[in-house]
Amino acid sequence: MNFQEWIAPEQYNIVSEVERHNSDKTALKWLDEQGRTEEISYSELLKQVSRLAGGLGSLGLAKGDRVLIMVPRTIEAYIIYLACFKLGLVIIPSSEMLRSKDLAYRFAHSGARAVVAWAGGAQEVDAIQEELPELQFRIDASGQASGSGWISLSSIMEGQPDHMDTVQTHRDDMAVLAYTSGTTGNPKGVVHSHGWGYAHLKITSSWLGIRESDLVWATAAPGWQKWIWTPFLSVLGNGAAGFVYNGPFKAERYLELIQTNRIQVMCCTPTEYRIMAKLETLGQYDLSSLRSTVSAGEPLNQSVINTFRDLFSITIRDGYGQTESTLLIGNLIDSAIKIGAMGKSIAPGLVEIIDEDGRPLPAGEVGSIAVHGDMPALFRSYYKDPERKASNMIGSYFITGDRASKDEDGFFWFEGRGDDIIISSGYTIGPFEVEEALQRHDAVKECAAVASPDEIRGHVVKAFIVLKDGVTGTPELVKELQDHVKACTAPYKYPRKIEFVTDLPKTSSGKIRRVELRRLEHEAAQQ
Repeated sequence: MNFQEWIAPEQYNIVSEVERHNSDKTALKWLDEQGRTEEISYSELLKQVSRLAGGLGSLGLAKGDRVLIMVPRTIEAYIIYLACFKLGLVIIPSSEMLRSKDLAYRFAHSGARAVVAWAGGAQEVDAIQEELPELQFRIDASGQASGSGWISLSSIMEGQPDHMDTVQTHRDDMAVLAYTSGTTGNPKGVVHSHGWGYAHLKITSSWLGIRESDLVWATAAPGWQKWIWTPFLSVLGNGAAGFVYNGPFKAERYLELIQTNRIQVMCCTPTEYRIMAKLETLGQYDLSSLRSTVSAGEPLNQSVINTFRDLFSITIRDGYGQTESTLLIGNLIDSAIKIGAMGKSIAPGLVEIIDEDGRPLPAGEVGSIAVHGDMPALFRSYYKDPERKASNMIGSYFITGDRASKDEDGFFWFEGRGDDIIISSGYTIGPFEVEEALQRHDAVKECAAVASPDEIRGHVVKAFIVLKDGVTGTPELVKELQDHVKACTAPYKYPRKIEFVTDLPKTSSGKIRRVELRRLEHEAAQQ
C-alpha cells in the first residue's frame, strides 16, 4: 500500500498552506444574522495572524503548549487557529455549547495552559469549580468577558509586528487535540499532527473540488474537527474565499444566502439538506451558481439527493470520515456515482469491509468499515491512552465502529453504527434504511430508528418521528407510515412501533443519539 503522495515534508507546519496564498485576494467574507458584513484579504489575515502569534509568544506560550479555543463563526476564529499553529501550539477545538463540566474535564485531561473564548464561553470557564493549576492564561476574544483575570485579544496583538517567522514543526508534532462527542463515558482526546493537515488537503481535493476563484460556504461551526476540515483548512489551503455566516440555521435564509452571494461550493450537514428539501418553496430559489455540493456527518437520504437533482440538476455527493481521520469514502466530483451509496474508497485498498477476524468480506456482506493503519491522515493516538488505538486495530486495519457493505463495483453502502444495528427475528436491519424510507414520506420532518425489546422477536424496529408543522400524529398515520416503509424497502424492516415526538436527542455536533433512544426503550421494557 503506497500513500507516499500524502506524506508531508519532514519539516512542515499547517500554516504554510495558507501563507503561500499571501495576496490582496479576499480570504473571508463574513455576515451575521443582523446583516453586518466584514471582509478580509489573505495579506491582511496573515498580518493579523503574525501579530497574534507574536503576542501569544510574548505571554510565554511556546511550542507544544495546549490552548483550548471556544469561539463562534467569526474572522477572529481563523486568525486564532492560524496564530496558534504558527507558534507551534496545540489547538483544542471546543464548541460554544460546552458547559463548565465538559470544559473542566478537557482542561484537566489536556493540561491546557491557555483558553481563548468569547464572552459566553468565558462565563462557563469562570463557573468551573475544580482547581485548574495548569491554566495560566485566559484570553477574551470578544472584548466582552466580565470575569476577572481575562486578557483581551486585541491588547495581546497591540504593538506586535506584521511579520513573524513560523515556528519550525515536524510533520509528526501534535497540532490538534480534538475531543470526540462520545455517547458513554468521558470523551476521547484524538491527537492529530501537522502532517495530518497536508494529507487532508491532498485527499479531499477531488471530493470538494475547490478552485481559487470559488466562494465556498461550509456551514460547520468552530469547535468541531469538521470545521478544521473544510471551512478552515480546505478553503484557505486552496486559496479560495470562504463565506462565513454567523447565524442560526433557517432553511429559507440559507437558500437566500446561496442565491444572493452566488456560492459555488457548498458543504452542509445532512440535517440541513433534509430540512431544505422539505420546503414547498424550494424550487423558487436560484441555485444555479452551485458547482460542487457535498454532505458529511452521516448518510444523506436518497430522497433528498433526488429532490435537489430534480429541481436544480445538482447532485449532492456524500462523504464519510471520522474525527480520527479525514475523508475515507466519498462520491468524487466528476465521477460516476450511485445515488444513496457512500461512495468509493478514496484510494484502492485504503478502506475495506472486514469480519471480526480482520478478513475482507465479499461483495454484498455487511461488516466493519476499516481503514488501513498506515494512512497518513489517520490520528496518531488517543491522548494519554495509547492502548485504546491498539485495541481498535485488527491486523493492519483500524476499526471505525461503523458497519457497511461494499458492492461489486466498489461502492460502499452504510448500515449504521455497530451498536445501532437492529436484529429482529434473525434479520439484520440497518437503522438508516428504515429512516431513509420514512424520510420519503411528506409528513416526516426527522426520524430515528432503533431496536426495541420484544418477547417474541428479540427486538423489533421502533421509529421516533418528528412530524412537519401542521401534521398531527394519529393511529391512521402510523398505519400509513408502516405501509409506506413496506412499499419502499423489504417488508420485514418496517417499524412495528412508532412514537411521535417533538424533537430527537442529539449530540452537540448535531448527530442523532440513537443510544439515548435505545436506553429509553430498554428501561420501558423492564417496567
